[in-house]
Amino acid sequence: MNLRKNPSSFHVKIGYVLLCFLLGYSCKPVQKQETVTKVKQKPNILFIAVDDLRPELNFYGAAHISSPNLDALAAESLVFDRAYCSVPTCGASRASILTGTRPTRYRFLTHDVKVDEEIPEAVTLPELFKANGYTTISNGKVLHHKNDRQKAWDEIWRPENATTKYLTEENKSLIAVPNQRGNPFESSTANESEYLDGQIATKGIADLKKLKASGKPFFLAMGFMKPHLPFNAPQKYWDTYPIEKIHLPESYQQPKTTPSKAFHGFGELRSYHGVPKKGPVSDDMAKKLIQGYYACVSFVDAQIGRVLQELETSGLAENTIVVLWGDHGWNLGEHQLWCKHCTFETSLHSPLVIKVPGKTKGNHVSNITEFIDVYPSLAELAGLEVPENQLEGESFVSLINNTPEKRQKNYAISKFKDAVTIIQGNYFYTEWTDHKGTAYARMLFDHSTDPMELDNLAEKATHQDIAKEMAKVLREKWGASFLVNTIATTEAE
Repeated sequence: MNLRKNPSSFHVKIGYVLLCFLLGYSCKPVQKQETVTKVKQKPNILFIAVDDLRPELNFYGAAHISSPNLDALAAESLVFDRAYCSVPTCGASRASILTGTRPTRYRFLTHDVKVDEEIPEAVTLPELFKANGYTTISNGKVLHHKNDRQKAWDEIWRPENATTKYLTEENKSLIAVPNQRGNPFESSTANESEYLDGQIATKGIADLKKLKASGKPFFLAMGFMKPHLPFNAPQKYWDTYPIEKIHLPESYQQPKTTPSKAFHGFGELRSYHGVPKKGPVSDDMAKKLIQGYYACVSFVDAQIGRVLQELETSGLAENTIVVLWGDHGWNLGEHQLWCKHCTFETSLHSPLVIKVPGKTKGNHVSNITEFIDVYPSLAELAGLEVPENQLEGESFVSLINNTPEKRQKNYAISKFKDAVTIIQGNYFYTEWTDHKGTAYARMLFDHSTDPMELDNLAEKATHQDIAKEMAKVLREKWGASFLVNTIATTEAE
């Protein structure tokens, strides 16, 4: 603009400069203010799976197990007091949570499940994040098979030797024999870095440093192996739990009112050296197994703590949602059972905590929650659109936002082989059904009066109305495709 051709404007400018000079003000030209819009940063996801983890932790009220790092995480999280897996076996449970879909009579049946084979059309949770610009990394045991759904990940890493690594000469000699396993437990003075979970934690720490440098949002999955059998942990963790203080559970019995189908021979444990092939284990072995399980929980707690410390040190914690879950429960002698593979509370109930920076503060919720609710919840928190006609869970973000009235869901469905269970209110109701959905055995427990599940009410005259109602609701909630052989349909196509 030529000021000499616009004398009015020119005189105004000169007047402003003279006034500034006389008053002693700076007469820098007035700059036009620019409006700066801050782009909201996508939240990172740290997705931690722990194999065979029971809700037997301090933050759930179990003072006899040392888990300071999990306790510290829970103190900054929303803690789900009633979270249930879809299937009490590792491969099926992981396939269910990562696809957000339920098991059916034909799908997600065993530990050996592959998403690529049983539900290839599904968009897995990490795939959703990857498609939205996230770097996705799988460390350790996330899905059961390392090579399953490879396209979901930018990187997949596992330590060698799967879930089993022995460090003592005795066990090394045992496994040197073809088709022979070692003992179901081991203690040693080896460095923690020699254990699989120590290696997984180290890899996760390195990844966090790398991911911070990249500046991209990430979905980092950490699948820790313990406390899965064998119960191998450094001696110092075993020393935390003197054997003389270990006791068998009060429910170390199999009541005659409970269907025989509810019990199993815990073949997973019997495959280890020194475990009897039939009948109960000795009381001494039972206590040793409990001691070993506790030791492994404390050991994996320490490894998770290392990763969480790096998250804090790096500054990433301020924008990282942390989800920690156990893939299912585990029996430590309850009903004289070991391992999982049943529909008692001890197999279906597992820890679930979620830390959302700025929102969660250690509160507990008693709302019944299913693991398939995790997928839609993380998607909502990250502002991502979910795949159409796939997810069967319901977001629990309203619980995080402290608006529980917005969540109507009040049940969970779990299944193992022919047994399918609905959990609603204080009731645990299970039916063993055939391919038509007809029940041939059932059990009903009221946790308000029988939390150890020792009194089956399903055949008692006093509870027939309740059993009938639970059977009706079970069929309404178990999923539209429960009796449909989707596996056969997929293979035929």
